[in-house]
Amino acid sequence: MTTFAPKTYQSQVLDSVEAYFKACHELPSPSIAFTATTERLWGRGNTYNPLSGFPSDMPYFCLRVPTGGGKTWLAAKSVALVNTHLLRCEHSVILWLVPSKPIREQTLRALRDRQHPYHTALREAGPITVLDLEEAKSVTRATLDTSTTIIVATRQAFQVEEEECRKVYQSSGALMHHFDNVSPTQRDELLTEGEGADRITPYSLANVLRLRRPFVVVDEAHNNRTELAFDMLARFRPSGVMELTATPDLERTPSNVLHSVSAAELKAEEMIKLPVVLETEPNWQQCLADAIGRRDALHKLADDERRAGAAYLRPLVLIQSEPRRAGVDTLDFERVKNELITNHGIPASEIIVATSEEKGLEQIDADYKLGIADPACPVKFVITQKALAEGWDCPFAYILVSMASLHSATAVEQLLGRVLRQPGASHRQARALNQSYAFVVSRNFAETASALRDRLVAGAGFERREVNEFVTAAKAEQSRLDLEGHAGRVVVRPVAITLSEKPDLKSVPKQIRDKVSWDGKLNTLTISTPLTEDEAERLKASVKSETAAAAIVEAAEVSRTTAIEFFQTPAELGERFRIPQLALRIQGELALFDDPEELEYPWDLSRYDAAPTADDLSALGAGFKVSEGGEIDVDDVSGRVISRFLPDLQRDLGLVYQPENWDEIRLATWLCRNLPEQSLTHASKQAFVAAWLTDLLRRDDVTLARANLQKFLIRNRLEVRIRDLRKQAVSQAFQQTLFGEDAASRVGVTDEYAFEFHAQAYAPSRDYDGRFGHFDFRKHFYGRMGEFDSKEEFECACWLDIQAQQGSIQFWVRNLVRREGSSFFLQKADGRFYPDFLCQLPGKADKPGPILAVEYKGADRWLSAEDDRLIGGLWANLSEGRCRFVMVKDRRWDWIEEYLK
Repeated sequence: MTTFAPKTYQSQVLDSVEAYFKACHELPSPSIAFTATTERLWGRGNTYNPLSGFPSDMPYFCLRVPTGGGKTWLAAKSVALVNTHLLRCEHSVILWLVPSKPIREQTLRALRDRQHPYHTALREAGPITVLDLEEAKSVTRATLDTSTTIIVATRQAFQVEEEECRKVYQSSGALMHHFDNVSPTQRDELLTEGEGADRITPYSLANVLRLRRPFVVVDEAHNNRTELAFDMLARFRPSGVMELTATPDLERTPSNVLHSVSAAELKAEEMIKLPVVLETEPNWQQCLADAIGRRDALHKLADDERRAGAAYLRPLVLIQSEPRRAGVDTLDFERVKNELITNHGIPASEIIVATSEEKGLEQIDADYKLGIADPACPVKFVITQKALAEGWDCPFAYILVSMASLHSATAVEQLLGRVLRQPGASHRQARALNQSYAFVVSRNFAETASALRDRLVAGAGFERREVNEFVTAAKAEQSRLDLEGHAGRVVVRPVAITLSEKPDLKSVPKQIRDKVSWDGKLNTLTISTPLTEDEAERLKASVKSETAAAAIVEAAEVSRTTAIEFFQTPAELGERFRIPQLALRIQGELALFDDPEELEYPWDLSRYDAAPTADDLSALGAGFKVSEGGEIDVDDVSGRVISRFLPDLQRDLGLVYQPENWDEIRLATWLCRNLPEQSLTHASKQAFVAAWLTDLLRRDDVTLARANLQKFLIRNRLEVRIRDLRKQAVSQAFQQTLFGEDAASRVGVTDEYAFEFHAQAYAPSRDYDGRFGHFDFRKHFYGRMGEFDSKEEFECACWLDIQAQQGSIQFWVRNLVRREGSSFFLQKADGRFYPDFLCQLPGKADKPGPILAVEYKGADRWLSAEDDRLIGGLWANLSEGRCRFVMVKDRRWDWIEEYLK
């Protein structure tokens, strides 16, 4: 079986999904739960947008994951969470929708393959069955009753004009047994045909789905999300909808983005190759030659690393040629292939063509066991025209070559997606092998860079602020013209020259006219935006005298050189920012303290009272009432009307998934097996669960049948109870280890374990948008800056930057929360503390100065932050003067000033 270790950001995505599902049951409605969950996770609650045509309180959310982030694996892993925490049942129906037939076939193969990580992730939900839509039309009741059933289909299959769609609603004798002994409540919810006495209820797959309340997974949800096919899903009475996409709709029909992963997070965890190093060249043959030279250099690096033990890697070039057009001279695939063979001596065996007519990729997959990644495969160049085959994976793609600028948005987005993926999701020693490359036939670098950034945003799911730093110029002279890449950190001084004649600006292209202006009174031409050499040549043709032409050429050179003043951040200047971390001495060796489970503590459930609490009994009572059709309409505390969606869903699932008549021992065994508490011995957990269940069943209003029906709710209550007890034990050990006598012998702050803010690994979930005011931050470590939680926190950042500009601080960073690779934290007993700001203080000679951590707390949260003050103070005290910590409230900047001396 293929092993697959999830990345930290993937675990965080799944944690967010679980938190939302739990909140759906704990709060009055899934919409309130969404806002509350995003508030708790990200510091600002997102507004919930109901999905048109569906119940307004149906759980509906989106996971935003850029290209290369593993969306399909996350979807497969989420199925167990759907069953356990949302539906609270052992088995379910998952309707898994994909954008096309090739993706459907690829998804079906992977989900069915027992060696594939997708299948392994699905198996966490228990027994599973994976079907296509045709197979689902004859699915048996036994299959649905005994396994979680995944039905993979395209969204187009549910368009009215499609034959597949019509068959979903047709009666079938093969499905008749699904409708035996349905209750009146269930029958009332089924679709019917005909009128009056002729009305019938068809034995259709649509009605089977209505009985089973499928959960819908929409892969690549951005593709035609508003089409009728999506609206028709409401007819199946879904239990919820989860979208996964790199580019969610945030305007027309806004998606509810529960968790957004950034490209910087993927880079930090070695999933994608960044930055994209861009080079433009007007001569297509030279552009191709440059790309070949880059590929050869990368191949040499890969071979060197392989000899040192790294995995096999053969860097590939993806070339986007022009389509053929009758009577027009184009750079089509034959011309490009001929150039490679004739002028560069590339063997024909190293080139394949992938177009609608040429099926080179399919042949490679047929000829080699590992496809194009097979060491025996000689291919180094793939020439395509529009787009590659959907779903085709290209693990070795490194270089994109576009023969005609970036004219075909879809093709460029798709090819970029192939190039960005890091082979084997593993970091390489050579920096050049951790980057992507783009060579484009173009005269205008800035325009091409802008178009490439647009493609990364529109197709790969990058944040607009991220792409500025993730597209960089290969050549220094081209970098100077990339003003967008230095957004907010560049000053362009207009260049004015006096001319003896008025230039004929109407004769030059609009893109050049937009960069200049003519003052007829002063006879001056002002260049407001840098001109390239080509643009200068075009502009000088607008005047007749050689003197005026020479003046224009000279002024244009000034406009793109000395007239541009760049402001570079400390990260861009190559400064290092390393923060010593807390380390724990384990068996005489120091190890990073990032998990309280590393502490030694007595943990035995037999020491605790194994009985349901009052809260447990209250929750179970409400659960029994819902499952038996009772009404719960108003929250006694708030007076708010509670959503009926989840209670009705629980009732429907209880009717269709009838539990077996288990005895007390079998129920206790099931509960133990489904309580994921790795820190306990099985015997300890089994004894606690058996005693807890026995105490519950002694109560007059709880029967074994009732408990069996609500075993998932009981499991959840037990999980909460055990987790709370473990927290108590951990807190005691944490207090003793870190703050007891001789704590210094057990804990240390060391440079051996230091967090480093890397130049391109800063990934805010939200950039600061100016909502608390505007300030020209000059000393922040990065060009981007994470959002602030309050106006006071923003003012604190302004104060720190002023001190930095005056020399008291070298530079500082807005620390982020829960962002792997971007966040410094101090481990606590029950979570992590992320200080708001980290400052590098000035050092002496070649020795860096101390690190100052600053946390701003509103007065209303001061008392609850005692444990943050304690761990921050401990970190500073154990650092031997290398670290300082201060917590501030009420704008007491003088408290910080004390630590700057």
